[in-house]
Amino acid sequence: QGYKYKMKSGYAHFPININIINDNPHVEVHNFLGEKFVRRVNLLPGVTCKPTGNKDENMLEGNDVEYVSRSAALIQQSTTVKIKDIRNFLYGVSVMTNGVILHRC
Repeated sequence: QGYKYKMKSGYAHFPININIINDNPHVEVHNFLGEKFVRRVNLLPGVTCKPTGNKDENMLEGNDVEYVSRSAALIQQSTTVKIKDIRNFLYGVSVMTNGVILHRC
């Protein structure tokens, strides 16, 4: 049994690029609000990140629900908009769905 969280990038003008580095378990967020600063988020042990195939979607998977949810929260917190009104300014990466992965034997 495992857990999965699907995350989606939301933007209006500057496309957010998410690079998944598998050698060192971390995720890089590029071009957030057009900034040149690269946000690096370290994933917790046992959590893997992979693209889902849909545009601007990534999936976090792992066996421990706490580690998977905390990794998703770290990615979401790295792309929070600080000064703007968040009701109108919908930029960032957020959790779309979460659930359990059932393995059939």
